[in-house]
Amino acid sequence: MSSLSVYHVSSPEMPNKVLTHFEDIASTLAEQGVRFDRWQAAAKIQPGASQEEVIAAYQQQIDQLMTERGYITVDVISLNSDHPQKAEFRAKFLEEHRHGEDEVRFFVAGRGLFTLHIDDYVYAVLCEKNDLISVPAGTKHWFDMGEHPHFVAIRLFNNPEGWVANFTGEDIASQFPRLED
Repeated sequence: MSSLSVYHVSSPEMPNKVLTHFEDIASTLAEQGVRFDRWQAAAKIQPGASQEEVIAAYQQQIDQLMTERGYITVDVISLNSDHPQKAEFRAKFLEEHRHGEDEVRFFVAGRGLFTLHIDDYVYAVLCEKNDLISVPAGTKHWFDMGEHPHFVAIRLFNNPEGWVANFTGEDIASQFPRLED
């Protein structure tokens, strides 16, 4: 189940609120300029589906978002607990960073924890299958895929280079809860 835990930066051990209803999560994030939405596939995705099959299943939603927001690149990232570089990827994504463009992720399978650092608050968004999150350019955040990752996500970019992070050098991510496997 998707959820949102909101913390004050001074109290990483206790959230101010925890939300589990889609509408509550979406409206709370919208107040911060973050889009949280749900998509359904036009076709069933089979385990081991290719990037092309995954994109084709969501082509209508992808095209609409690309038209609305000017995204020019789309790809699929798929990680599981057998991936040989899972620890390196996790460590890199767990460092607080920001992007010069929106970070858009749609979870086709599995789950991941997007944590956003906005002003004096931290918003931990547990994203699961069918969840779309769009983090605005410049928003400090980190992503935890867990020690045993399992997720497939469509990524949209308005930068042809794809994922380019600007790390803040802060250690705030280590102070907040991680994704429990």
